[in-house]
Amino acid sequence: MKTTPHFQDADTFYEQLLDAHAGLSQEQSELLNARLILLLANQIGSKDVLAECIRAAKDLPR
Repeated sequence: MKTTPHFQDADTFYEQLLDAHAGLSQEQSELLNARLILLLANQIGSKDVLAECIRAAKDLPR
């Protein structure tokens, strides 16, 4: 699992993510996030890396 910044262009990604959510209801936004998570998880592929990412996300400060 990569824990250091690995984005090629984080600002552009963030802008695209915000644009994708523009005008959506909360339910539509949550569905978009769920679909995006599944697509990104498919790109990662490794069940061990995905489990490590889930653990790390749960441990992040709120």
